[in-house]
Amino acid sequence: MIRHTVVFRLKHPRGSKEEKAFLDHALLLRKIPGVEKFEQLRQVSRKNDYTFGFSMEFEDAAAYRGYDEHPEHVAFIADWQSAADHTAEIARQGDFVITLGCGDVYRIVPQLLDSLRRVRG
Repeated sequence: MIRHTVVFRLKHPRGSKEEKAFLDHALLLRKIPGVEKFEQLRQVSRKNDYTFGFSMEFEDAAAYRGYDEHPEHVAFIADWQSAADHTAEIARQGDFVITLGCGDVYRIVPQLLDSLRRVRG
């Protein structure tokens, strides 16, 4: 069994129609073959900068790969720029930024470096 978890915050105001539209749209992920126990989570602790999470399970690595490469998933995560910009905004001098995950999470690295250069000058 593989558990895949993503935490994030949205740029949309809390309770806005944009927030609702994003979360409603994300429900398409649960319909991708291989996805089991899909959950949308809301962070309630003020100690965490992230406000939402998605969690799901896969029977094995092949099921996860099928999900990761599925056109609906690829289209859903196509824009890494907002994550790169947010990370650059909250990173402080001396911080280590680690990208960790399966699939194509490595694609954020060039955008993150560009965002850090813009913020740091």
